[in-house]
Amino acid sequence: MKKVFKRPESLKPAPFRFCPGCSHGTLHRMVAQAVDELGVREKTIGIAPVGCAVFAYDYFNFDVLEVAHGRPPAACTGMKRVLPDRLIFSYQGDGDLASIGMAEIVHAANRGENFTVIFVNNATYGMTGGQMAPTTLIGQRTTTTVTGRSAGNDGYPIKVCEMLATLDAPYYIERTSMDTAKDTVKTRNAIKKAFSYQLEGRGFTFVEVLSLCPTNWGMDSLESLKWVSGPMREAFPVRVFKDGGKAA
Repeated sequence: MKKVFKRPESLKPAPFRFCPGCSHGTLHRMVAQAVDELGVREKTIGIAPVGCAVFAYDYFNFDVLEVAHGRPPAACTGMKRVLPDRLIFSYQGDGDLASIGMAEIVHAANRGENFTVIFVNNATYGMTGGQMAPTTLIGQRTTTTVTGRSAGNDGYPIKVCEMLATLDAPYYIERTSMDTAKDTVKTRNAIKKAFSYQLEGRGFTFVEVLSLCPTNWGMDSLESLKWVSGPMREAFPVRVFKDGGKAA
Protein backbone atom coordinates (compact mmCIF):
# COMPACT_ATOMS: atom_id res chain seq x y z
CA MET A 1 0.00 0.00 0.00
CA LYS A 2 1.37 3.37 -1.04
CA LYS A 3 2.01 5.94 1.65
CA VAL A 4 0.81 9.37 0.58
CA PHE A 5 2.46 12.51 1.92
CA LYS A 6 -0.16 14.60 3.65
CA ARG A 7 0.56 18.19 4.49
CA PRO A 8 -0.53 19.15 8.02
CA GLU A 9 -3.53 21.46 8.05
CA SER A 10 -1.52 23.90 10.14
CA LEU A 11 1.09 24.23 7.37
CA LYS A 12 0.31 26.40 4.33
CA PRO A 13 0.91 24.97 0.81
CA ALA A 14 3.88 27.30 0.30
CA PRO A 15 7.44 26.30 -0.67
CA PHE A 16 10.05 26.90 2.02
CA ARG A 17 12.77 29.42 1.23
CA PHE A 18 15.31 27.98 3.65
CA CYS A 19 18.79 26.97 2.50
CA PRO A 20 19.37 23.36 1.39
CA GLY A 21 19.99 21.07 4.36
CA CYS A 22 18.56 23.53 6.89
CA SER A 23 16.46 22.01 9.68
CA HIS A 24 13.84 24.77 9.83
CA GLY A 25 11.51 23.20 7.27
CA THR A 26 11.36 19.90 9.15
CA LEU A 27 10.86 21.71 12.46
CA HIS A 28 8.02 23.78 10.98
CA ARG A 29 6.32 20.57 9.92
CA MET A 30 6.73 19.09 13.41
CA VAL A 31 5.16 22.15 15.01
CA ALA A 32 2.26 22.00 12.56
CA GLN A 33 1.74 18.27 13.18
CA ALA A 34 1.69 18.77 16.95
CA VAL A 35 -0.87 21.57 16.64
CA ASP A 36 -3.08 19.41 14.39
CA GLU A 37 -2.84 16.35 16.64
CA LEU A 38 -3.86 18.43 19.64
CA GLY A 39 -6.76 19.92 17.65
CA VAL A 40 -5.93 23.53 18.56
CA ARG A 41 -5.16 25.21 15.22
CA GLU A 42 -7.84 27.87 15.68
CA LYS A 43 -6.48 28.60 19.18
CA THR A 44 -2.76 28.74 18.29
CA ILE A 45 -0.61 31.87 18.07
CA GLY A 46 3.05 31.69 17.09
CA ILE A 47 5.58 34.42 17.87
CA ALA A 48 8.35 34.85 15.30
CA PRO A 49 11.53 36.90 15.86
CA VAL A 50 14.17 38.45 13.66
CA GLY A 51 16.25 35.67 12.14
CA CYS A 52 15.81 32.77 9.71
CA ALA A 53 12.33 32.16 11.16
CA VAL A 54 11.26 35.71 10.31
CA PHE A 55 8.84 34.53 7.59
CA ALA A 56 7.06 31.95 9.75
CA TYR A 57 3.73 33.61 8.95
CA ASP A 58 4.22 32.55 5.32
CA TYR A 59 4.30 28.88 6.35
CA PHE A 60 2.10 28.35 9.40
CA ASN A 61 -1.64 28.22 8.81
CA PHE A 62 -2.54 29.94 12.08
CA ASP A 63 -1.95 33.38 13.58
CA VAL A 64 1.69 34.44 13.80
CA LEU A 65 2.92 37.66 15.40
CA GLU A 66 6.19 39.21 14.23
CA VAL A 67 8.15 40.97 16.99
CA ALA A 68 11.43 42.82 17.52
CA HIS A 69 14.75 41.01 17.83
CA GLY A 70 14.93 39.03 21.08
CA ARG A 71 11.50 40.06 22.33
CA PRO A 72 9.31 36.96 21.72
CA PRO A 73 9.16 35.97 25.43
CA ALA A 74 7.77 39.41 26.32
CA ALA A 75 5.18 39.16 23.54
CA CYS A 76 4.29 35.61 24.60
CA THR A 77 3.86 36.75 28.20
CA GLY A 78 1.43 39.51 27.29
CA MET A 79 -0.47 37.37 24.79
CA LYS A 80 -0.89 34.41 27.15
CA ARG A 81 -1.99 36.55 30.08
CA VAL A 82 -4.63 38.28 27.97
CA LEU A 83 -5.68 35.08 26.14
CA PRO A 84 -5.00 32.24 28.61
CA ASP A 85 -7.01 29.68 26.61
CA ARG A 86 -4.70 29.96 23.57
CA LEU A 87 -1.66 27.84 22.69
CA ILE A 88 1.15 30.41 22.59
CA PHE A 89 4.68 29.59 21.48
CA SER A 90 7.83 31.38 20.37
CA TYR A 91 10.15 29.97 17.72
CA GLN A 92 13.63 31.47 18.20
CA GLY A 93 17.18 31.04 16.99
CA ASP A 94 20.28 31.17 19.17
CA GLY A 95 21.30 34.65 18.09
CA ASP A 96 17.84 35.96 18.89
CA LEU A 97 17.23 34.14 22.17
CA ALA A 98 20.70 33.78 23.71
CA SER A 99 22.07 37.19 22.78
CA ILE A 100 19.82 40.24 22.58
CA GLY A 101 16.92 38.25 24.06
CA MET A 102 18.76 36.67 27.00
CA ALA A 103 17.15 38.85 29.68
CA GLU A 104 13.71 38.22 28.18
CA ILE A 105 13.98 34.44 28.26
CA VAL A 106 15.55 34.23 31.73
CA HIS A 107 12.90 36.36 33.40
CA ALA A 108 9.98 34.74 31.57
CA ALA A 109 11.28 31.33 32.66
CA ASN A 110 11.84 32.58 36.20
CA ARG A 111 8.22 33.77 36.37
CA GLY A 112 7.03 30.40 35.12
CA GLU A 113 5.01 31.95 32.32
CA ASN A 114 2.65 29.40 30.75
CA PHE A 115 3.92 29.36 27.18
CA THR A 116 6.29 27.25 25.09
CA VAL A 117 9.64 28.17 23.58
CA ILE A 118 11.16 26.28 20.65
CA PHE A 119 14.84 27.22 20.65
CA VAL A 120 16.68 26.44 17.40
CA ASN A 121 20.42 26.13 18.13
CA ASN A 122 22.62 26.00 15.03
CA ALA A 123 25.58 27.73 16.71
CA THR A 124 25.62 30.69 14.31
CA TYR A 125 23.81 33.83 13.23
CA GLY A 126 22.15 32.28 10.19
CA MET A 127 20.21 35.11 8.56
CA THR A 128 22.88 37.81 8.77
CA GLY A 129 25.80 35.91 7.30
CA GLY A 130 27.20 33.40 9.77
CA GLN A 131 28.67 35.55 12.54
CA MET A 132 29.62 34.11 15.93
CA ALA A 133 26.59 33.45 18.12
CA PRO A 134 26.45 32.92 21.90
CA THR A 135 26.30 29.17 21.18
CA THR A 136 29.21 29.02 18.70
CA LEU A 137 31.61 26.25 19.73
CA ILE A 138 35.20 26.77 20.85
CA GLY A 139 37.38 26.60 17.74
CA GLN A 140 34.41 27.01 15.38
CA ARG A 141 35.07 29.35 12.47
CA THR A 142 32.54 32.05 11.65
CA THR A 143 32.69 35.30 9.69
CA THR A 144 33.63 37.11 12.91
CA THR A 145 35.92 34.37 14.28
CA VAL A 146 37.84 33.46 11.15
CA THR A 147 40.48 31.49 13.06
CA GLY A 148 37.93 29.89 15.40
CA ARG A 149 36.19 30.96 18.58
CA SER A 150 38.61 31.53 21.43
CA ALA A 151 37.51 31.17 25.05
CA GLY A 152 39.97 33.83 26.15
CA ASN A 153 38.82 36.37 23.60
CA ASP A 154 35.17 35.42 22.96
CA GLY A 155 34.05 33.51 26.04
CA TYR A 156 32.48 30.05 26.12
CA PRO A 157 29.31 28.78 24.40
CA ILE A 158 26.24 29.56 26.51
CA LYS A 159 24.29 26.46 27.53
CA VAL A 160 20.76 27.77 27.77
CA CYS A 161 19.01 24.59 28.97
CA GLU A 162 21.51 24.12 31.77
CA MET A 163 21.13 27.74 32.82
CA LEU A 164 17.32 27.78 32.80
CA ALA A 165 17.21 24.46 34.63
CA THR A 166 18.74 26.15 37.70
CA LEU A 167 15.53 28.19 38.07
CA ASP A 168 12.69 26.89 40.24
CA ALA A 169 9.74 27.88 38.04
CA PRO A 170 10.22 26.11 34.64
CA TYR A 171 8.09 22.97 34.30
CA TYR A 172 9.70 21.22 31.32
CA ILE A 173 13.12 21.71 29.68
CA GLU A 174 14.58 19.33 27.10
CA ARG A 175 17.34 19.46 24.50
CA THR A 176 16.88 17.35 21.37
CA SER A 177 18.65 17.03 18.04
CA MET A 178 18.06 16.64 14.31
CA ASP A 179 21.07 14.54 13.28
CA THR A 180 19.40 11.11 13.21
CA ALA A 181 15.94 9.82 12.38
CA LYS A 182 15.53 8.57 15.96
CA ASP A 183 16.43 11.97 17.40
CA THR A 184 14.16 13.74 14.94
CA VAL A 185 11.24 11.66 16.25
CA LYS A 186 12.27 12.56 19.81
CA THR A 187 12.21 16.22 18.81
CA ARG A 188 8.70 15.86 17.43
CA ASN A 189 7.54 14.17 20.64
CA ALA A 190 9.19 16.84 22.81
CA ILE A 191 7.38 19.64 20.95
CA LYS A 192 4.02 17.94 21.36
CA LYS A 193 4.75 17.23 25.03
CA ALA A 194 5.64 20.87 25.66
CA PHE A 195 2.44 22.04 23.96
CA SER A 196 0.38 19.52 25.96
CA TYR A 197 1.86 20.71 29.24
CA GLN A 198 1.02 24.28 28.33
CA LEU A 199 -2.59 23.42 27.50
CA GLU A 200 -2.81 21.74 30.90
CA GLY A 201 -1.65 24.99 32.52
CA ARG A 202 1.62 23.52 33.83
CA GLY A 203 3.78 26.58 33.18
CA PHE A 204 6.96 27.38 31.26
CA THR A 205 8.08 24.75 28.73
CA PHE A 206 11.27 24.89 26.67
CA VAL A 207 12.59 22.68 23.86
CA GLU A 208 16.07 23.31 22.48
CA VAL A 209 16.83 21.67 19.13
CA LEU A 210 20.35 21.16 17.77
CA SER A 211 19.87 22.16 14.16
CA LEU A 212 21.83 22.07 10.90
CA CYS A 213 23.13 25.13 9.02
CA PRO A 214 25.26 23.77 6.13
CA THR A 215 25.44 27.11 4.29
CA ASN A 216 26.99 29.13 7.12
CA TRP A 217 29.06 26.23 8.41
CA GLY A 218 30.62 25.82 4.95
CA MET A 219 29.72 22.12 4.90
CA ASP A 220 27.58 19.79 2.85
CA SER A 221 24.59 18.07 4.44
CA LEU A 222 26.48 14.89 5.38
CA GLU A 223 29.31 16.86 6.99
CA SER A 224 26.72 18.93 8.86
CA LEU A 225 25.06 15.81 10.27
CA LYS A 226 28.45 14.58 11.50
CA TRP A 227 29.17 17.99 13.05
CA VAL A 228 25.92 17.85 15.03
CA SER A 229 26.48 14.22 16.04
CA GLY A 230 30.02 14.99 17.17
CA PRO A 231 31.13 18.45 18.36
CA MET A 232 27.68 19.94 18.91
CA ARG A 233 26.31 17.08 20.97
CA GLU A 234 29.54 16.98 22.96
CA ALA A 235 29.15 20.67 23.83
CA PHE A 236 25.36 20.51 24.23
CA PRO A 237 24.32 17.11 25.66
CA VAL A 238 20.92 15.91 24.44
CA ARG A 239 18.67 15.07 27.39
CA VAL A 240 15.73 16.09 29.57
CA PHE A 241 16.77 18.68 32.15
CA LYS A 242 13.41 19.18 33.86
CA ASP A 243 10.08 17.40 33.64
CA GLY A 244 7.20 18.05 35.96
CA GLY A 245 9.06 20.96 37.53
CA LYS A 246 11.76 18.64 38.86
CA ALA A 247 15.33 18.13 37.69
CA ALA A 248 15.64 15.00 35.58
